[in-house]
This record gives sequence, C-alpha cells and structure tokens, in this order.
Amino acid sequence: MTGLDHEHSAAIDTAAEWLAKSSRDRIRRPIITELRERYGLSVAEACEVCREANLRRARAA
Repeated sequence: MTGLDHEHSAAIDTAAEWLAKSSRDRIRRPIITELRERYGLSVAEACEVCREANLRRARAA
C-alpha cells in the first residue's frame, strides 16, 4: 500500500468510526456531503464510509 492509499484508508476508517458512533438524529444534512466536507473524501470514498459504518453497527448489535 502506498502512502497515499494509506492516508485514504485512514481517513475512511476514521470517518466510518465517527459515523458508526454518531446518532443519525444529530446529523442534520445529507451524510455524503457531511463526510466529504468533514474528512475531505470523494463521493466513492464517502459511500465506502457508509458501507463500513453500517457493517460496524451490525456487528455491534
């Protein structure tokens, strides 16, 4: 994995952790927009974050 890939993986992991722990009621705007602005992600990366956060929530249940 290159340094750039590692940086993106870290951003996705950090964002997924935040999203999995955040209450959906507290997020007042579209989540893709929120993730892109908060973590500097592309649309595809923001979608990956949503997928990963959903998996984490399911494992925790």
